[in-house]
Amino acid sequence: MNIHQFIDQGGVIILILIAMLGFGLIIMLWKFLILLSFMIKKKDRCKDCLEVLPQNSDISMVELVVHEKMHSLERGLESVKIIATISPLLGLLGTVIGIYTAFVSISVHGLGDPSFFADGISMAMITTIAGLIVAIPHYVGYNYLVAMMDKLELSFTQEIYTFIKLKDA
Repeated sequence: MNIHQFIDQGGVIILILIAMLGFGLIIMLWKFLILLSFMIKKKDRCKDCLEVLPQNSDISMVELVVHEKMHSLERGLESVKIIATISPLLGLLGTVIGIYTAFVSISVHGLGDPSFFADGISMAMITTIAGLIVAIPHYVGYNYLVAMMDKLELSFTQEIYTFIKLKDA
């Protein structure tokens, strides 16, 4: 079976899942590159945050500035999470439509020739597979990026504390 047959048998659901796959992979790559560049530019990120902080800032002010910066870095990850959640449901929708199509074929043509209802069963299986193929990498990618951001937030906060202590000393 080639990719064109796979798409034809899956119908509109497959096209939606392919679009979601492309969109999600672009977002994950974009976020990964942004986080990577943020990790590399240690001095610049500390200077930017220290410029925002008033003199003699307390811990809560530092945490607020770090939280705001991390929140701006998190933008886009919600879309990846939604894709990871919705794609198996779209695969399930395709399964239900495929089984429904198979039962309609059986009611119209009877059970004499299995090729009449095989298309519906094929659609059901293909959309389930496609939904999982889209969901799994998005789920893994989302969790990886969130873990990467958690580590980055911790190190970023520690760097700012260290920089403030050195500045005050």
